Formats: sequence, structure tokens, C-alpha cells
Amino acid sequence: MSGMTKRDLIIAEADQLFYQQGFEHTSFANIAQAVKISRGNFYYHFKSKDEILDAVINLRLSNTQALLEQWQLESVEPIDRIHSFINILIMNRAKIQRFGCPVGTLTTELTKLQHPAKEDANKLFSLFRTWLSKQFQALGYSRNADNLAMHLLARSQGVATLASAFNDENFIRSEVEQMYQWLQQYSQKAA
Repeated sequence: MSGMTKRDLIIAEADQLFYQQGFEHTSFANIAQAVKISRGNFYYHFKSKDEILDAVINLRLSNTQALLEQWQLESVEPIDRIHSFINILIMNRAKIQRFGCPVGTLTTELTKLQHPAKEDANKLFSLFRTWLSKQFQALGYSRNADNLAMHLLARSQGVATLASAFNDENFIRSEVEQMYQWLQQYSQKAA
């Protein structure tokens, strides 16, 4: 984390704590302790927990956009790009088993709290939805691309939720393999 400003460090630590403990259960003191600064110095950067939440959501939006752009550059074929999305479950399986999906857990918590930032947090899902829809369009499924995108997004969220509930890596691997098989059917029909 070298080269990060103190503010950036606070946002990064808050991001991890919100993911691991939840937004509601993370206090200023928790974040200040993780960053190793005094509460007074902390308040210099952020006046409220909602300001930190906004910064965390913006960080996640920026990171997600960068990830989607990376997948676009790495793969010529839309099927390979969609595989990259599915692979998130495997690449992050340890964290998912322990804490669930960072996007899903935050949006669910903010919705339960009726927090005004829930709409901003939902933009994370919208980024994935729009991007997946474009990939299915590129496969030749323009008429139902959004439905296919939502199906895959919903399935990945279900896998993350159940993998966390049952702490089951084999479940993740099995479901990912089934998602690959499901996707292969669509790539064959498009050919």
C-alpha cells in the first residue's frame, strides 16, 4: 500500500472492514485502529461514516470498472470474458466462503438499513449487469442478453451466499463447472 495517501489508506481499510464486519458493525474506532491513526486525525479526513461509505462505494465502482476493462483487453472472445466473470468465484473462494460476496453483502445490508447509499451500492451490480449483457449481445443474443446477464449474476450471487452459509469450497467448484457448461451451450448455439 505504499504511495497511498492517508485518506486512501482509510478508504481501503474501511472497505475491508465493511466487507468483513458489515457497515453497521464497523465503527470509526475500528477503522482508526486498523489505519493506526488517532480519532482526531481520522476526523480530519472524514466527518461521518456516511462519507467513508460513499468513498468505499466509489472505490469499488472504480475497481470494478477497471476489472471489466481489463477483461475486455485480455480476451477477444465474449465467451472468454464471461468466463472471467465466473472465475471470480474461484479466485476469491476463501473470502467468499468466509464473508460472502462484497457487492451482495453491502447492498443487502444497506437495503435492510434503508440507507440512502443503497442506490449507489446497487450501481456495482448494474456495472456487471450491463457488461454481461454486452457480452451476450456479442455472442448473438441481442433479444435476451439482459435476461441471460441477470441469470448469471443471480446464480453467482446464490453461489456466493450458499458457499458462505455452508463454508463449502466443493460447492463453489461444482457450481462454477455447471456455469461453464451452461455458458458453453450458448456459445455453441451462437456458432
